[in-house]
Amino acid sequence: MNTLTFDNSFVRELPGDALTHRQPRRVTGACYSRVPPVSVSVPGLVVHSREAAALIGLSESDCLTPQFTRVFSGNEQLLGMDPFAMCYGGHQFGNWVGQLGDGRAINLGEVINRQGHRWVLQLKGAGLTPYSRTADGLAVLRSSIREFLCSEAMFHLGVPTTRALSLVTTGEQVVRDMFYDGHPKEEPGAVVCRMAPSFIRFGNFQILAVRNELALLQQLVDYTIKTDFPHLGIPSKETYLQWIRQVCRTTAEMVIHWMRVGFVHGVMNTDNMSILGLTIDYGPYGWLENYDPAWTPNTTDASGRRYCFGNQSGIAHWNLVQLANAIYPLIGEVEPLQESMDVYVDVYTHGWQQMMARKLGFEKYEKETDEDLISDLLDLLPLVETDMTLFFRNLAVVNIPDGAEFSGRDDTSMAPLMEAYYTPEELTPAYKEKMIAWLKRYGVRLTKDGIPSDKRREAMNRVNPKYVLRNYLAQLAIDKAEAGEHGMVKELLEVMRHPYDEQPEKEHFAEKRPEWARNRAGCSMLSCSS
Repeated sequence: MNTLTFDNSFVRELPGDALTHRQPRRVTGACYSRVPPVSVSVPGLVVHSREAAALIGLSESDCLTPQFTRVFSGNEQLLGMDPFAMCYGGHQFGNWVGQLGDGRAINLGEVINRQGHRWVLQLKGAGLTPYSRTADGLAVLRSSIREFLCSEAMFHLGVPTTRALSLVTTGEQVVRDMFYDGHPKEEPGAVVCRMAPSFIRFGNFQILAVRNELALLQQLVDYTIKTDFPHLGIPSKETYLQWIRQVCRTTAEMVIHWMRVGFVHGVMNTDNMSILGLTIDYGPYGWLENYDPAWTPNTTDASGRRYCFGNQSGIAHWNLVQLANAIYPLIGEVEPLQESMDVYVDVYTHGWQQMMARKLGFEKYEKETDEDLISDLLDLLPLVETDMTLFFRNLAVVNIPDGAEFSGRDDTSMAPLMEAYYTPEELTPAYKEKMIAWLKRYGVRLTKDGIPSDKRREAMNRVNPKYVLRNYLAQLAIDKAEAGEHGMVKELLEVMRHPYDEQPEKEHFAEKRPEWARNRAGCSMLSCSS
């Protein structure tokens, strides 16, 4: 632990808050406030990620020491740490809300690993900061388990994401009103250590632009380019444009991955958008179980559905426009910024098409045949409650004889897909006829590529996961952990390490949502409460 090398460039190179107390307040002329994590009474390690630990040179034995638990609960600071909370603003549900900032997250410092890579260590739930507003800066075990498991599950799915190093209980109770309905209760407290090369968000730039702190805005942009985008060269007007184009590309690629695996972020506010194109802030997220593009996991979003599955690409574009507005004073021209936004549209459009082609087992996207084939399938899926993950995984098993046109004469052609339907009795003759007709067209399209069935199935199984962190699985692990049993948290982490493998002994983790979980809190919708 004491061999970790810290190089805290963010606090060294950017101006900080002149005040040092942690009480919530308006912070101006600064990118951060120095604030240490609060100590907890009885820290206890629940789980850690060996892969995340290896990124900063920590071994398994390092992670099992009392010192590891002390450090990543906030009870001990290592030599070289310089804790701080960042200042940023944001649009929430489309409305500018002013200063937000790290209200319950404290950055411990920036570790430089043996390969020269920078990893910022951040404790979530580490106590009050100047940005906590009316909250307490703490987190509960419920939300911390969800954050830890999803961060690592997304990494193993191949989705750009922040990482989670550890989950520690505090031995203290935290009061939360889970659904903001006037029924607060005490819950076990916890702290997650998150990791990323940078936690800078769109909102870091927005707050400075809105306040007309333009010299500081340029300083932050220059720092970001020098630290996280050094390949772009010396900061200049042209470099700024190259930078925002790259942010557009990586953001598009991230959302394409979300759509590929059925992930719904749930709260795509601009303060929850990473400048590196990483999935950040795992709050009221959810996994699309029955395919419904209008589904949102966030109770706060239930009426407007702004952040539903089908809106995610458009919201990402809207958020990028807000970032472009923020850096406009450094460019002074609308047209090149608009061209940068067009980069997002092009990357997302072409990337989504290629992604869908891969999910269906095609060698590449061919507009003539594939545009209608994909569109017709996505129109069919919501007509009957259909599990997205199981449908695409089992589609690889549909028997398409090599070199022969798929006949699809009767219901047997649908047999591999039956596992994906929540209510098979709703499969009317008319629906079956439509699906079988689609499967015939699909079979014809596959034969054009001439890929042997076994190779096609292997390729499809590399992009269509068998195991995702289904909402009800996370809730079952939470239920047990709140009763003091942490085994399922560790078991889920192990299963999610291999989401594309069959894992025969873990088949029950691949099953679709059970009926009891349809409307249960935590299994269907959640709030931002943590």
